[in-house]
Amino acid sequence: MATKKILVVDDSPFMRTIISDLILEDSAFVVVGTASNGVEAVEQVKQLNPDAVTMDVEMPIRNGIDALRQIMSECPTPTIMLSGLTEEGRQETLAALEYGAFDFVCKPSPSGGLQDIHKVGIMLREKLHAAIVSDVRRKQLNSMAEEKHISEQQRSEKKSTLPSIGQDVRLLKTTRQEDSVSKTLSERLDNKRLRPNTSGELVNQQKKDVQVAAKDESSVGRKQTSSVNKQLDEAVSIRKLPDKKRYAVDQHRAPSEHQSSRFNMSKRMSNNTNYSQLVAVGTSTGGPRALKELLSNLPGDLPAPVLIVQHMPPNFTHSLAQRLNTYSELHVKEAEHGDVLQSGWAYLAPGGQHMTVVARPDGTHVIELSVTAPRSGHRPSVDVLFESLLPFDGFERHIILLTGMGSDGARSMNTLYQNGVRSTFAESEQSCIVYGMPRSAIELNCVTHVVPIQDMARQLVKAMK
Repeated sequence: MATKKILVVDDSPFMRTIISDLILEDSAFVVVGTASNGVEAVEQVKQLNPDAVTMDVEMPIRNGIDALRQIMSECPTPTIMLSGLTEEGRQETLAALEYGAFDFVCKPSPSGGLQDIHKVGIMLREKLHAAIVSDVRRKQLNSMAEEKHISEQQRSEKKSTLPSIGQDVRLLKTTRQEDSVSKTLSERLDNKRLRPNTSGELVNQQKKDVQVAAKDESSVGRKQTSSVNKQLDEAVSIRKLPDKKRYAVDQHRAPSEHQSSRFNMSKRMSNNTNYSQLVAVGTSTGGPRALKELLSNLPGDLPAPVLIVQHMPPNFTHSLAQRLNTYSELHVKEAEHGDVLQSGWAYLAPGGQHMTVVARPDGTHVIELSVTAPRSGHRPSVDVLFESLLPFDGFERHIILLTGMGSDGARSMNTLYQNGVRSTFAESEQSCIVYGMPRSAIELNCVTHVVPIQDMARQLVKAMK
């Protein structure tokens, strides 16, 4: 396997040496260059075309955030941020994740000694490998999508000799009888928009609508409507999805506006412990961006509490909760031991602690935090949270796995699925930064909805009705 080229960016010569040495402990990597500020970083990326970059956050002349934004705009390259331990450093690191950084690693602590440096090295090399693999996968997906688009264009060109639906409708307007057919057809199609339907019922109904619209018209009108029928069949058949017995794949949609369903969309102080639904979310690498997309599109009076586990070190989860709270109409907070669950609130597990839900004698449900052993290397663990929801079969439970490395949460999602939950969601490969945790759940056949993150909020609200 060819060695992967890494660019190291840090304003400290000592730290550049430390980071370079840690990277070179893996023979799969070679450090092709270093930079001491953001300006040099952008220049080096363009000149050296590295496979990945390690980027310091706080630097003179030009900081890591500004450099990252330009790199992602002009020459996208997988980037791992090297974060300091200050509050300002944490906030800037989280901003970098929103701007396209793959992940981050905390710099070695000055008081941590060789053991801390060794741990940082292990995490850094692991994340560099994951970032490069993810970038290759994304390019492959984009290439496949482009090939599919070209193929569909070619098929469309072959049919170009046939009159389009629009042309047929224009022809129908040449007589008064044809105007009537066109008007009826348009009204019925407006009321029943074309949507994918695996059952085929909508397709049959639309064909019936066209036939009814043409009934009792002239023979010319009937022939021309028949042509519209044929074209309509072809258009609908292209958009139909294959039947899925175990789960439904929802097609990628552009980010929607805030949901305007039966829920009011106002962020207000609430004290509602009377709810019948629970939402639980697990995520890892790529999670901050995914959580921002999900939570910013959920209504403020969602009739359920939202419980979230994001793999992240201590202190960073507090900063993340603060950022998410500014984007969401839900109240988002870092969970505290003893928090009483309320609808319209989202609770983020603190880094370094497991989060579970327990019932109290008064009928309320509260959060418990613990520092018991990590599960599969993780604390907080998604599996630990999901398993704590097993006793609550009186609730309609909605379980979600978003982007992330590994398989944390997949096994417990399957257990909940077998136990009987309202819905299970996995983020689709197309929108995942790392397609690990969702894929593990899908392979267990326990996912009812596979959804791109841009459509996750809408689909969740729909499932909760």
